Amino acid sequence: MRGPGFGEGSGESFGEELPFFVYGTLRPGEGNHDLFLHGRTAAEEPAVLADAVLYEGPGYPYALFEPGGGTVAGEVVTAAPGEYGELLAVLDRLEEYVAPGHPRNLYDRVAREVRRPDGTAVRAWVYVAAPGVARKLRATGTPIPGGDWTGRLPG
Repeated sequence: MRGPGFGEGSGESFGEELPFFVYGTLRPGEGNHDLFLHGRTAAEEPAVLADAVLYEGPGYPYALFEPGGGTVAGEVVTAAPGEYGELLAVLDRLEEYVAPGHPRNLYDRVAREVRRPDGTAVRAWVYVAAPGVARKLRATGTPIPGGDWTGRLPG
């Protein structure tokens, strides 16, 4: 069952070990990368999420799906052998994701297609703003030009 905020084609893929698309503080060189991903990944590759907008948050960004909205830059992170279950649990806690459509979610975790620089697609978990957060951001939030958290200007 899909909860609110789950777009068409973005349903949960329970049991499937998908890579993660990270676009904010989990990217290489950002604060949470070494804290949460170091030693737990087998590969990290550049990628973009289409039809999305990136918004400023309180020290971290939020991606929102928006048809025709542009792209969000990030990396596709593949868990190292034997690390997937722990990495999924750690990232769910970090992103304050409880369950699909749960009212306490800060982010929803959805499976979406992202594209590598060579144009190939990969399905990955993406943490996107939960519906209540998304409504507030659309009304009063600040989009990050170009959709790249690491390229933002210091505020």
